[in-house]
Amino acid sequence: MNVQTRHSLLSPFRVRAFLMQWPADLLTNVGIEMEVLILGWYVLVETQSVLLLTVFGALRYLGTLIAPLFGMAGDRLGHRNVLCVMRGTYAVLATGMTILGFAGFLGPIPIFIAATLAGLVRPSDLAMRNALVAVIMPGGQLMGAMGVARTTADFSRIFGPLMGAALIAVAGIGTAYLVIAACYGAGTILTGMGGGGLAHRRAAGVGNASFVQEVVEGVGFVWRTPCAHAGMWLAVLVNATVLPLTGGLMPYIARDVYHLDRIGLGVLAACFSVGSLIGSVSVSLVGQAMPAARVMLVSTLIWHVAVLLFVLMPNPTSGAVMLVASGICQSFCMVPLAVMLLRVSGEQYRGRVMGVRMFAIYGLPMGLLLAGVLIEHVGFTVMAVGYCVAGFVAAAAILGWWWRAVWPLGAQGNAAR
Repeated sequence: MNVQTRHSLLSPFRVRAFLMQWPADLLTNVGIEMEVLILGWYVLVETQSVLLLTVFGALRYLGTLIAPLFGMAGDRLGHRNVLCVMRGTYAVLATGMTILGFAGFLGPIPIFIAATLAGLVRPSDLAMRNALVAVIMPGGQLMGAMGVARTTADFSRIFGPLMGAALIAVAGIGTAYLVIAACYGAGTILTGMGGGGLAHRRAAGVGNASFVQEVVEGVGFVWRTPCAHAGMWLAVLVNATVLPLTGGLMPYIARDVYHLDRIGLGVLAACFSVGSLIGSVSVSLVGQAMPAARVMLVSTLIWHVAVLLFVLMPNPTSGAVMLVASGICQSFCMVPLAVMLLRVSGEQYRGRVMGVRMFAIYGLPMGLLLAGVLIEHVGFTVMAVGYCVAGFVAAAAILGWWWRAVWPLGAQGNAAR
């Protein structure tokens, strides 16, 4: 790695607020990934129902319906302030689960209640951290900084599932949740220590309109901005089609398709994240040279093909290889998408647009719930192939419909600014 490459990877850390934000995001994400794996496996084993597994996965995204409100609050109260309150909520809920785990009272009902409460807040975490990076980083470093910031999710998805599987097997669910609560607590403290005056203040240009009016303004901005409009539909699409297959359904795939245990599940999840990490680092290195809209669309098409090959693989080894490829495609889709939205929205609409962006995540619980029903009626393979083919066709349709806004190098969606 040459000096210029090292510089492009490390330059965001010269901003003190980013230097504190990166480990805060990492610890929070590790806690999330450990929790998702532990509880997903627990629900599947205890209930023996893939439908309840998909319901559990869907509850985690319940708050997508109110995500724009968090975006408005970030614009008004400061993104870092709102993020601290959100992460403090995770820590409190995890502490409660720790107590139940040690007391022997943890079961499906408390898990579903906790998933519902956390699901009201957690879907907005990504929008808040993206908006925060856009506030604290100079515009010319945004693409590189977003790629580096995304590595926190990638690292956590590699080590979080493996740590969660190992802890639950060796020490039990109480100890595992104690570690999760500690991760959330430390993440909250580091988030608050980030400094960065702008990240604590009201965004410029934000008025005193009602939350409902500001949500309408955010939706209106997306609607009249073609590249943002295309990006939102693309986000809905990938959340509904490919992400259920590499996320919420992974416990089912590991146990019922590949006949693996919890450790095998952790390894499969880590393989996807290794690919995502490779993609995130690559995006941060390429930086401003990438036409964001064009890259995200091409990557989406390839992503659907990679996931299709994954579900058709005959064994976990070949499946793991395709999971790595899928993870790479995910980063080359999602990072340019976020950067494109942040660039076109500007400071005035940043929180609102990222809040509206979180509406797209609602495609994930809908995709999960539908997948659970389809698996019971037509089987996993038919469902998975149908998802991938339908997603590929829909992505191609988005590219064709918004061609002028997302494909030419001079289009607004590809502008580097």
